[in-house]
Amino acid sequence: RGRLQWPIMQSSALTVAAYLAALPPDRLAIVSAVRSIVLANLDPGYEEGMQYGMIGYYVPHRLYPDGYHTDSRQPLPFAAIASQKQYVSIYLMGVYCGCGDDAVTGETPDSRWFRDAWLATGRKLDMGKSCVRVRKLDDVALDVLGRAIARIPAQAYIERYREMLARTGKARSRPRAR
Repeated sequence: RGRLQWPIMQSSALTVAAYLAALPPDRLAIVSAVRSIVLANLDPGYEEGMQYGMIGYYVPHRLYPDGYHTDSRQPLPFAAIASQKQYVSIYLMGVYCGCGDDAVTGETPDSRWFRDAWLATGRKLDMGKSCVRVRKLDDVALDVLGRAIARIPAQAYIERYREMLARTGKARSRPRAR
């Protein structure tokens, strides 16, 4: 409990620089390109750092003091990049947000837009609810990824997240340590 339930291989790196330094050259190329696109399109309300053993982009506690509902000591996750055993994962919680308005698929307008825009590039999309898996840099629709990140400013994400919590009745599992 308190840990994200994704099948991730967590790094023990304490900084983004240390995480990058530990990657083999082929993974470093993918992660660096994805990271550059994320940073170029990231709203200033988000911050980059290590979260859950991967490079994370999150809403800091100074903007959203409640933090992540499963562990309020953690800032609210928005996106992440992780080098896994077989591929690189790009987590897009902001696109999915657990805020699905479609009762059957759980998709949101943003996740539908993302899926359609990615597929329109002609690239294969290997995606779970919020995780895009890529094996090589050519697999990544970098322009679509950049637009997906830019579409959701931090304040809009906070509002969506609060709405999702209210709608689903999810509450923080632990009080935030101050």
